[in-house]
Parts: sequence; C-alpha cells; structure tokens
Amino acid sequence: MNTDIRELLQAVQAGHISVDDALLQLKKQPFADLGYAKVDLHRKVRQGANEVIYGEGKTAAQIIGILDTMKQNGQKNVLITRLSKEKADAINENVPITYYENAKLAIAGEVAKPGGIGKIVVATGGTSDIPVAEEAALTAEFLGNPVVRLYDVGVAGLHRLLNHSDELMGASVVIAVAGMEGALASVVGGLVDCPVIAVPTSVGYGAAFGGLAALLSMLNSCASGVSVVNIDNGFGAGYLAGMLNHMGGTQ
Repeated sequence: MNTDIRELLQAVQAGHISVDDALLQLKKQPFADLGYAKVDLHRKVRQGANEVIYGEGKTAAQIIGILDTMKQNGQKNVLITRLSKEKADAINENVPITYYENAKLAIAGEVAKPGGIGKIVVATGGTSDIPVAEEAALTAEFLGNPVVRLYDVGVAGLHRLLNHSDELMGASVVIAVAGMEGALASVVGGLVDCPVIAVPTSVGYGAAFGGLAALLSMLNSCASGVSVVNIDNGFGAGYLAGMLNHMGGTQ
C-alpha cells in the first residue's frame, strides 16, 4: 500500500527528479492546521495508507475543508466513515463522493487497484450484521484488496457456512462479523489456516448488552489465530485485513 516514497526514490534513481527536489517533497509540512482539525499529510509515509476521515461528530463544512486540504496536498482518494446521508448529500454538492448508505461510508475518488497476496473473505452471522460487514468490505476494497462477501452464514444454520468451505479455505484473511453470542469467529477459526479478524456487532436481545456478549465470546475463542476488534468496528477490521493481505508486497 505504501508506494509514494518508493516511487519518489525510483524517480531519483532514474534521474527524473533531483535529490534536492525529492528532499523538498519529504520536508513538506507533515500536517495542515485548519484550527478545528490538524490534517495528517504524512500518514501514508508512516503507515502505508492515507488518513481516513471519521465523519461522526464533524459537520459537513468541516469535512469539506478537510477534503479540500487533502486534495491540495496530493491525496486523490479519501475514505470517510460513519457518515450520515444528510451530511453526505451536503458534501456531494461541493466535493463529488460516492456514498454507501448501508455502511454509512463515502469515498472521494476511486478505490485502489485490487492486489495483495490473496482474497479477503467477509462473513456475517446474519443479515442484521451486514452494515458493519459492508464497512469492513468497502474499507478493504478502498485499500486495494479483492473481497468476497459471504452474508448470513451463521452458526444457527451451520450448513450455510460449510457450503462455502472453498472460499473460506482459499482466503488470505477472513473477517467474521457477528452479534448475539458471536460464535461465528470461533467456528471460522477452526476451519481456516489464515488470520481471522472477529468483529462483534451490537445486534442481539437484551443480554447481548449491545455487543458486549459477542465481544467477550470472541476474546475467549478457543480457536487459534483469531484477533478481535471493537464492537461494530468494521473499518478497523477492513484496515487490518488489508495490511495483512499486503504483507511482503510492494504496493
């Protein structure tokens, strides 16, 4: 995912850019202070992917200002998470975005070209878990990963999951999204030889405690290779899966 520095160094090596000009690019201010936000312009250099805008709690005007700053500093593609449709409509009048209402997520620009060492499988326990799963899937796709979606394959009907054994066993990473008791992650972890990222959701009746029951179940999974992100954190799962899928790559 981290190509900017590599491309800059290759340009210096090929004689397309001088050492001084390259040094100037690296010395540019690492963040832009907008007063209400300090936009991190060196995030991709450090972490391999540009800064993502968390939309909840920000006004449409603030998000537009952040988007403009990113664009002025060479960031062509931006991911915005936890964005309401009302804000998305207001933003779209000023900056073109593609909005995915189910995932409450928007993309300015285009997603990266799919690559990596394999495919990321996103599986849900039920249909009610799809909004969180879509946040994970779209995040992974935005970061340049091929994604396979397996929705409503929970343990209440285990045959539905086993019917997709080939997709699961051929994955480089599996994201298991489930509420209720969160058992899907353990079952998937016992079937595959790749990392499993468990995402507890706030789906469930009273004793599910807004996803806490699923979170604790996933943390106590007896299957090896299962890691857990926070409740409803589809973005975190998709981002981590993308990093794992590009380990050892040059993107």
